[in-house]
Amino acid sequence: MSVVEERYDVIVVGAGHAGCEAGLATARLGLETVVFTVSVDSIAFMPCNPHIGGSSKGHLVRELDALGGEMGKVIDQTFLQSKMLNKSKGPAVHSLRAQADKKAYADEMRKRLENQPHLLIRQAEVAELITEDVCDANSEYTAAHKKVTGIRTTSGATYHAKAVILCTGTYLNSRCLTGDLIEHTGPNGFKAATKLTDSLKANGVRMLRFKTGTPARVDKRTLDFSQFEVQKGDVPVIPFSYSTAFSEVQRPQVDCWLVYTNEKTHEIIRENIERSPMYNGSIQGVGPRYCPSIEDKVMKFPDKNRHQIFIEPEGLYTNEMYLSGMSSSMPEDVQYKMYHSMKGFEHVHIVRNAYAIEYDCIDATQLRSNLEFMNIDGLFAGGQFNGSSGYEEAAVQGFMAGVNAAMRILHRDPVVLDRSEAYIGVLIDDLVTKESTEPYRMMTSRAEYRLLLRQDNADLRLRKIGHAIGLVSDAEYEKTLEKRRMIDVEEERLRKTFIGNSDEANHFMEAHGSTPLSSGVSLAELIKRPELDYESLKPLDPKRPELPYGVREEVGIEIKYEGYIRRQEQQVEGFRRMENKRIPKDIRYEEVGNLRIEARQKLERIRPENIGMASRISGVNPADISVLLIYLETYHAPKKDANT
Repeated sequence: MSVVEERYDVIVVGAGHAGCEAGLATARLGLETVVFTVSVDSIAFMPCNPHIGGSSKGHLVRELDALGGEMGKVIDQTFLQSKMLNKSKGPAVHSLRAQADKKAYADEMRKRLENQPHLLIRQAEVAELITEDVCDANSEYTAAHKKVTGIRTTSGATYHAKAVILCTGTYLNSRCLTGDLIEHTGPNGFKAATKLTDSLKANGVRMLRFKTGTPARVDKRTLDFSQFEVQKGDVPVIPFSYSTAFSEVQRPQVDCWLVYTNEKTHEIIRENIERSPMYNGSIQGVGPRYCPSIEDKVMKFPDKNRHQIFIEPEGLYTNEMYLSGMSSSMPEDVQYKMYHSMKGFEHVHIVRNAYAIEYDCIDATQLRSNLEFMNIDGLFAGGQFNGSSGYEEAAVQGFMAGVNAAMRILHRDPVVLDRSEAYIGVLIDDLVTKESTEPYRMMTSRAEYRLLLRQDNADLRLRKIGHAIGLVSDAEYEKTLEKRRMIDVEEERLRKTFIGNSDEANHFMEAHGSTPLSSGVSLAELIKRPELDYESLKPLDPKRPELPYGVREEVGIEIKYEGYIRRQEQQVEGFRRMENKRIPKDIRYEEVGNLRIEARQKLERIRPENIGMASRISGVNPADISVLLIYLETYHAPKKDANT
C-alpha cells in the first residue's frame, strides 16, 4: 500500500505556545519546517487562563522577546488590559502581565505561522517516532543509543527529518474529569493524542503522569458587577516587546474584577469533597502545588474563610468570563452550587464547566541543557511535555529547543543560557537537573541572581545572543547598543552633577521626607536615598536631557541598587567557576571512589555537564562534590579498545 512520504529539515510535533516558537525559530533560521497539530484550530490556543506574563513569567516573555521570539509581539497586539505586578516591591520582582483576547491572540499567532517562509502546518496525529540505533564513536563507555530520523502519523504517512521537536502540551493520553464524568479528550474538547506515548516508551523514554485544571466560564450578563471590586489596568501601558513602539500600546483597556469565596462556598466543597476526583482516587496524575484547585485551597487552608477570585474577560468576541483562582474537578451539580454561593453570582449562568485534565509528560532529567534527549540524537523537547506548567514556560522552552535543533543541523554550537544569564537558564537547568514530582512553575524565588535578571534589562542581557543566533536583526541590535550608550552617558552625567545646600534644594528634601543637605552632593548619591528616585529629582535637574522611558528606568535602577548589583556580580563570578569545571561525557561514576550510592546513581542517570549542575542535583551533597572534584584532578579518559 502506498503512503505519503515527505522530507523536511525539522518536524515540530504540537502547535501550542512551545510548538509555535520552535517552528518560527527553525524556519527563520532557514530550515524547512513542518508543524504538526491534532487541530489547526488549537494553534496558540489558551485552554486555561486568558493572560500572558505575571510574576516571573513576565521575565520569561521579555527574555524570549530579547532573543527573537514572538510571544511578546503578539500579546502587544492583542491585549485587553496590562499591569506591572509587584510595584510596591523592588525592581527584581516587577513583572508585566497582560490580559489577552484569547481568540485574537491565537488568530494573530496562527497568521504569523501561516505566512512564515520555510514553515508549513499539517493537521495530523503523530503516532510514532522513527529512530535507528547508532553507536557513539567518541566513547566506548556510552552504550549504543538512537537517533531520530522522522515520524509516522496515524494514517501511515512518513515524514523524514534531521531533527524532531516534541511540544505535545497536555494532549498525550489526556482525559478530562468533572466529578465522575471522564472524557478522553484534550483541553477544551480538542482531540487527544493517544498513540505517541507507546512509541516513546518503546524508545526508552521515561514517562510521567501530571494533572492540571481550569475553572468554569460564565456569562457576564448574569453577573452583578456592583458586588465586585474593579481592577483597572496601568496607565501608561508598558509593552512586552522591545520592538513595539510605546505609542502602539496606549489604548483603552478592559476592566477585570475581584470577588471572594465565602463560608457557604467552603461548606459546599467540604460536604462534597469525596465526589472530587482529586480526593476519591480517580486522578492519578500529580497537580501543580502553586496553582491549586479551589477544593485544595479549602481543604488545605481551613483557617482561611475566603479566597480571592479574579473575574477576567476571555475576549472582546464573547461574553464568557474566566474565574481565575477557582479551578475545580467537582461534579457539575456541586459546581453549580458553589459558584452560585458567591456574592454577585446569585443568578450566574455557567457556559462551560470546570474540569481537571490528566496527561503524559516526560522526566526532563533525560534531556541535556540544550533540550536534546541524551540517548536519542536529534530529538528535542519543549513545553509542558517536559513537565512544566504555563504558557510562558512552554514558549521559552519551545524557542530554545527550536534554536538548538537548528544549531545541530547547521553544525553550530548549542545555545545554553546559564542561571546567571536568564530566567530561561534557571527554568531549563531546574528541569534537567531536578527530578520533577509535579508540574514545574517558574517563580522569582528560584533565581539566585534575580537583581541582575530583571524584566527591565532583558534586552541589555540577551539581545547580543539573539543577534548571534540570527533571530535579532542588525537594526534591533543597534537600537539596544544605543540604549546602553545613552544609559552610560546619563549615569556619568548624574555622578558629575552636584546639588548644593541651597534653600530650594532643602525645601525639596523636606517635602520628600529626606534629610536636608549640609554640603554639595551628586544627583547619583541622592538617587540612592530610599525616599528619592531618578524621576522625583527632575525639579533639581534642569539640564536633564529628554530620554526614552526604558533608558530612564534603567538609569534609576542601576544607580539606586549599584552596591547590591556589584555584590551579586561578584557572586556570579564564583558560580561561573563551578559551571566552567566540565565533567567528561564518558566519565564512569562507578569508578569514583567514596561517592555515596545515592549520589552515584543520580549522577549516572542525570549525567550533569559540569560541577555546578552536579551540585544542584537532589541527593548530591557538598561532600560528594568534593569527592568528584578530587577525582577529576587525576581523571584520564578510558582507553578505547583497539577493535572499536
